[in-house]
Amino acid sequence: MNTPVTEQLHPNAIGLDTRPLSDVAALLAQSQALAASAPLDAVGPICDGAQAMAATVRAKGVLRYLAAGSSGLMAAADALELGGTFSIPANQIQIHMAGGLPSSAEMPGDVEDISTTLTDELAELSARDTLIAVSASGTTPYTVAAARIARDKGAQVIGIANNAGSELLQLSDHAVLLETPPELVSGSTRMGAGTAQKIALNMLSTLMAVELGHIQDGMMINLRADNDKLRARANGIVCQLTGVDPKQAASALNITGGDLKCAVLVAAGVGSEEAAQALLDETNGHLRPAMNRLKRNNENTNLGEAK
Repeated sequence: MNTPVTEQLHPNAIGLDTRPLSDVAALLAQSQALAASAPLDAVGPICDGAQAMAATVRAKGVLRYLAAGSSGLMAAADALELGGTFSIPANQIQIHMAGGLPSSAEMPGDVEDISTTLTDELAELSARDTLIAVSASGTTPYTVAAARIARDKGAQVIGIANNAGSELLQLSDHAVLLETPPELVSGSTRMGAGTAQKIALNMLSTLMAVELGHIQDGMMINLRADNDKLRARANGIVCQLTGVDPKQAASALNITGGDLKCAVLVAAGVGSEEAAQALLDETNGHLRPAMNRLKRNNENTNLGEAK
C-alpha cells in the first residue's frame, strides 16, 4: 500500500536535527509558504461549497463543522468567527470535534477512531444542512463516518483533505483537495496541511458571506458590533458608504439598533428602520442594489419635483 503523502518523509528532513536552527526555521517557513498555495488548485469546489453554505444559511439550516485533532481545531476556529464577523446566528452553526472541544492543553488522539457517538451527535442533521468535514489523511474514521451519515440524510458535504483519492473526498459533494507536500516533521499535519486547511476554510466562509451580501467593498457590512472596536468600525463603514459624518453615522446606528445594513440606508436617506429593512428584503439582503434603488428613487423624486 502506498504511504499517504501526509505521512511521507520530506526530502529535506534527513539530518534536520543537525542543522543550525536558522536553517530549520527557513525550511519551516518555506514549507508553510508552499502549502499555502494548495487552495489555488481547489478554487472551483471551494466556490461551489461556499454557495452550498450560503443556501443552508438562507434555508435556516445548520453549518456543521466536523473534524478530529488539529483539523478539528482549524474547523472550530473558522466556525467560531462566523457570528462576530458576519452575524451568522449561533443556532445555525454547530461544531463537532472528535472527543469534544478541548478545555485544557490535553487533546486525546484515540477519539478520531471512534464513530459510534455520531448517531447521537448528528441526530438532528437535516437535508437543509451543510457538513464541512476536514481530515488531512481523508481517511479519519470519525470524519468519514460523518460524511456517510450526512449523505444518507441528504445534506451537502464539503470534504477537505490533503490526499488525492481519499475516502472523504469520494463521499463529498464538493471535494476540496489540498495537495500539500510531505511535512518537514513527518506526519505533523498541524503544519503545512493545517495551513492549507485554514486558508481553504477562510475562503469558504468569506465567499459564503459574499453570496449572502455580507461583504461590500471589502467591508464587513453585517458584523456584530458588540465591543468598542467593532462599534467604531461599524461607524466608519456607515461614513465610508454614505459620506455622512461620525455623529450622523452614530445616530443611524442608534435608530437601527446597531443593524449596520439598515443604518447605511437610514444614513443615506431612508426614513425609518422599517423602510430600510423592507428595501433590503426586496434585494435579498444585499446592500449595494438596495442603495442603488434608493438612489434611483431619490433621482425620480427630484425629477418629479423639478417638473
